[in-house]
Amino acid sequence: MAKTAAALHILVKHKQLGEDIIDKLNKGAKFDVLAKKHSSCPSGKKGGSLGEFKKGQMVPQFDKVCFSGELITPHLVKTKFGWHVIKVLYRT
Repeated sequence: MAKTAAALHILVKHKQLGEDIIDKLNKGAKFDVLAKKHSSCPSGKKGGSLGEFKKGQMVPQFDKVCFSGELITPHLVKTKFGWHVIKVLYRT
């Protein structure tokens, strides 16, 4: 079982914007460009990079996707902070 993961994310307030971002990603848009433009999280300035983190460090809904969701595929998840477009890069 993976103990750490690395992910990128874009935090937005509205589900529709999250869905629009996923559509753009699926059509070839660059994650870092969209993160800098749309993310309300400070990580947006770094292209959405959260670096590597341990299981249990993130809120449960976010953690679940990062440790069991498909790699590289963008996921849309709601947490108490808003809607996250998450791209899991790898797990160790």
